[in-house]
Amino acid sequence: MVEIQFPSEITEDFARKIPAQRQKVNELMEQGTLMSYALTADRSKLWCVVKAESEIEVMTIVSDFPLIDYMSPTISELMFNNMVALRLPLFSLN
Repeated sequence: MVEIQFPSEITEDFARKIPAQRQKVNELMEQGTLMSYALTADRSKLWCVVKAESEIEVMTIVSDFPLIDYMSPTISELMFNNMVALRLPLFSLN
């Protein structure tokens, strides 16, 4: 799990990079690399669960975030991560 602290002041450059950050997050979630992504209401802290084999791999993934210059990440290795999955009914072709 990566806990990320953001600066208290949002600059124009930061705001400009938000769409690219969202796109990168969506890509990583679709690939199954990013398991969850949560931002506090005041936008000061972010938590994300990254599927990786090592801390170095996690840092490599996080370093590709468009907002990395504004992030202070802390990595914690998780034993497990329980999540409520969205359960959709099985699709039938009949």
